[in-house]
Amino acid sequence: IEHVVLPEDGIVKPGDLIIGGDSHTVTYGALGAFSTGMGSTDVAGIMALGKTWLKVPEQIKVLLVGLPNKWVSGKDVILYVISLLGTDGALGKSLEFDGPGAKHLNMDSRFSICNMAVECGAINGIFNFDDVTKEYIESLGLKDFCEYRSDSDAIYKKVIDVDLGELEPIVAMPHLPSRGVPVSEVKDIEIDQSFIGSCTNGRITDLRITSEIVKGKKIHPRVRGLIAPGSRKVFAQALKEGLIEIFTESGFTILPPGCGPCFGGHMGILAKGERCVSTTNRNFIGRMGDKGSEVYLANPAVAAASAITGKLTHPSEVI
Repeated sequence: IEHVVLPEDGIVKPGDLIIGGDSHTVTYGALGAFSTGMGSTDVAGIMALGKTWLKVPEQIKVLLVGLPNKWVSGKDVILYVISLLGTDGALGKSLEFDGPGAKHLNMDSRFSICNMAVECGAINGIFNFDDVTKEYIESLGLKDFCEYRSDSDAIYKKVIDVDLGELEPIVAMPHLPSRGVPVSEVKDIEIDQSFIGSCTNGRITDLRITSEIVKGKKIHPRVRGLIAPGSRKVFAQALKEGLIEIFTESGFTILPPGCGPCFGGHMGILAKGERCVSTTNRNFIGRMGDKGSEVYLANPAVAAASAITGKLTHPSEVI
């Protein structure tokens, strides 16, 4: 998946201006870069002319405080923010994530957050360059990059306060990412499939969390459990750490690195009436198959726990 491979290969870096022909190009804002998606015609124009026109967007600041609980990750942060803003609450704006709580979110969580900034209409999602970013960049051996941070007197259209310590795992109900509710409030919704992967949650920390949940357990006999590493490097690392063996022993099917059923293209397509808990970024009508199917967005821990019980489940109920 390009949104996993480009950062891990050091092709996109902090301080870059990145434009891609896919809406989830916003992912790279986690690095402290301005990254946005455009339509194919716009991208073709850039390739032909070597320039484009960008309007400097107004900014919405998400001020993160507190320490996240055990099973809360970046996916829950962004699902919560989208539930507050709605699908167009940040339309045409920049969604900036900052505050003392940001230091508790690793790069994979940050990629997940920025990846879904577009689901509330934002033109980009972005984190300030900090020690977490620096450690990640140094691990890749990158030298040629720029460190950018917001000015102390920056003007924001709106400031949203998010206490990470008060969040619990969120599930976005069909058929919008903005329909997020705490998983503890979801009762007796049986599922037919659990999919863990995608450009939102197909990274190595996502697979490590999944293995922690499913190790020594079997998935429900009614559930198809699917896991797609986001890249060959992620797959190789998961193999090295013994995660793939844990998944297969639990009854999961390992898909080739890639998007899998996220966009309803291949492997894991939903039939009419089927429900899937998915770590992907969109749950629109027909997104993963038949228009009569349902997709519930969640973090990897929830998707793994739900695969075991056969219904939407808080991870603490199985571990």
